[in-house]
Amino acid sequence: MAQKTNDFSQGKISSNILSLALPMTAAQLVNVLYSVVDRIYLGRLPGSSHLALTGLGVTIPIVSIIMGFANLCGTGGAPLCSICRGQGDDEEAERIMGCSFALLLALGAAVTAFFLVFKRPVLYLFGASADTFPYADDYMTVYLCGTLFVMISLGMNPFINSQGFGRVGMLTVVLGAAVNIVLDPILIFLLDMGVRGAALATVAAQGLSALWVLRFLTGPRALLRLRRSTLRLDGRRTRRIVSLGLSGFFMNMTNSLVQVVCNATLQSYGGDLYVGIMTIINSLREVFFMPVHGLANGSQPVTGYNYGAGLYSRVRECIRFSCGVTVAYAGLFWVIAMAVPGLLVRIFNSEAEVVAAGIPAVRIYFALFILMSLQSAGQAVFVGLGHSRQAVFFSLLRKAVINAPLTVILPIWMGTTGVFAAEAVSQLVGGLACFLTMYFTVYRPLGALRDKEQTPQRR
Repeated sequence: MAQKTNDFSQGKISSNILSLALPMTAAQLVNVLYSVVDRIYLGRLPGSSHLALTGLGVTIPIVSIIMGFANLCGTGGAPLCSICRGQGDDEEAERIMGCSFALLLALGAAVTAFFLVFKRPVLYLFGASADTFPYADDYMTVYLCGTLFVMISLGMNPFINSQGFGRVGMLTVVLGAAVNIVLDPILIFLLDMGVRGAALATVAAQGLSALWVLRFLTGPRALLRLRRSTLRLDGRRTRRIVSLGLSGFFMNMTNSLVQVVCNATLQSYGGDLYVGIMTIINSLREVFFMPVHGLANGSQPVTGYNYGAGLYSRVRECIRFSCGVTVAYAGLFWVIAMAVPGLLVRIFNSEAEVVAAGIPAVRIYFALFILMSLQSAGQAVFVGLGHSRQAVFFSLLRKAVINAPLTVILPIWMGTTGVFAAEAVSQLVGGLACFLTMYFTVYRPLGALRDKEQTPQRR
């Protein structure tokens, strides 16, 4: 039977999680290269100073929104598939996957149409100036033509990982990123396409990744296959997918919201220079936070499978292992960010004024990075167990309730420093609130339950 393959109820918890988390982390780190490599090249584009980098930074909220809709389908459907596999119901798992794919296509078409129509006012709203708009417009026009590619590769790859094929999931983004890295210098510099070249390289790479995902999920190796008969928007399944996926969706939406507020506030208090610095900080956050996301996403299939199988002691072991490794890694990055912030800034731009303003900004922004990792660990548990309300609440709390308002309020007294300080405060409050809630409402109560095989009459 398919559910006996990649059986997460057997073997060491650490081995099960790492077998998924390591390739997923590598995949997500490579995936970040899509945007980060673009920013590194454009930060050195002749004749544009830091304006091309700043213009690309203005598009980050739109990219985050598109990723949010992909996560709505992927992080909503994949954990449900894991739970169904743990329960031995592969047929329902396939129907959930098919429903997720149908939802993804519908949302992708709607998002593409919206941003193509309202692109100009949206970019100005998100922090563009007269100097940076041409760069943002060039990038976004091309990028939007590949929205469906982006959403398929990001939204359906979790269904490969949830079946235990971590290496295949890694190859999804490795193949695309390799194409992106090769095409970037050719299109940007050799063919003199500039920002348009960076966007075209990204679209081509995501198209390859999308093709890889679909070929695997419809092929013979997949335990759960994407079939035409399951491609329908069933109301009950759609509600379950959306309910659980709202956590990942709101995480991207609130990231986009905060980025918009940050760009607008920094544009007002510091101009294009500080919008460019925020672009660099976002790039660093994406790179160094990916292992945290990779570990969290790698633990979800294992946690969900064992929870579905009624093996509560193994679920608690999953939580202990994933949280411990997450905090250890976050501590390592914190040391790097505090010790050599100038080196990190120079990766993207070596202009003296950018480096001088970027060093204190990096230190303030990442001051409480360890606590932010606790929120990721806590939310991964909520999502993995299907606790959608808690996952959604804490996604909204840190960014929308705490960070966004402080980003507007603190600069009144602190100037541009207040924008970066707002992030640190939200890391402190949001991280502790999420982790402690998970501990007292999930981890400790699970300790009072016996495993299913010990008390079969329970379920």
